[in-house]
Amino acid sequence: MATTGNDSFIAEGVAPPQRILFPPEKIHMAWQQQQRVGAGLYNLGNTCFLNSVLQCLTYTPPLANYLLSREHSQSCRQQGFCMMCTMEEHVNIVLRSSARAIRPRAVVSVLTRIGEHFQLGVQEDAHEFLCYAVDAMQRACLSGSSDLDISSQTTTVVHQIFGGFLRSRVTCLSCQAVSDSYEPFLDVPLDIQEPSSVAEALEGFVRPELLGGENGYRCSKCEELVAASKRLTIHCSSNILTVCLKRFDPFSGSKISKDVEYPEYLDLGAYTSEAPGKPLLYSLYAVLVHEGSSCQAGHYYCFVKGSNGQWYKVNDASVRLCDIKTVLRQRAYLLFYARRA
Repeated sequence: MATTGNDSFIAEGVAPPQRILFPPEKIHMAWQQQQRVGAGLYNLGNTCFLNSVLQCLTYTPPLANYLLSREHSQSCRQQGFCMMCTMEEHVNIVLRSSARAIRPRAVVSVLTRIGEHFQLGVQEDAHEFLCYAVDAMQRACLSGSSDLDISSQTTTVVHQIFGGFLRSRVTCLSCQAVSDSYEPFLDVPLDIQEPSSVAEALEGFVRPELLGGENGYRCSKCEELVAASKRLTIHCSSNILTVCLKRFDPFSGSKISKDVEYPEYLDLGAYTSEAPGKPLLYSLYAVLVHEGSSCQAGHYYCFVKGSNGQWYKVNDASVRLCDIKTVLRQRAYLLFYARRA
């Protein structure tokens, strides 16, 4: 069966955690405080990739609620660099500043601690930075908790916000025996070579893949190499769904610049382990865009939905009101959806 958000660590097939690190009932999907839009971020030299990701994270309601409460820093005992403390400082400055724009020094000053290969002044890939930033927050939440089982590691506040589980089901085409395995995820990368919409890309994501030949699947029941089908499904959905439209070739860095349609409201029901899928609704709250021919060049900016329900185009230091029609017309790179109650 598929479960949603806060129930992810007790899903069928997934081992129960030995410890629950953060109470799921303390995650609030709706903004706890409504206020005017926050400050823009000055570009400190090719930092638009960082600025746009930080703004998308800042307007992620359950993360912002937690960071604005300052709960983490009040109990943090980590020595030296802590990404959660860094993000807490940053989000509180951005959302509570009266300035038009601020310098994101709290994050820029620890850029090489987030990923040692990142270099200030060098354009980086926004999706890669997002992955490293979320991973750094996850590591900070696990600090001081050694030898935890994988299920317990997924009960941090970070994984309960961004994470879920995928199910990989392999079916022997000879005897129909089924083998399931589960793996945690923090975002969903979608191939857009052929698809022209997120719905088509998701259909491709869960489409069965044939396994066979000399390097085929060894069935535990047949005890020999056989043809088999493998299918990925979303087994435990995340509270926040981060979708990466794979616009960059991993080898050449060249870009796919085609239009890919995406909705304001997304139903994941058809892509879960349940059959037929029950409605599983998400609402768009941030879109990250790249302009340029490769991930090493060009410019990043984003669109975010404020706590007041209004949309804004955020381009480094510039924060301007816009409408949903404009938001949905972008050649998006990253899409951020929040699960609806």
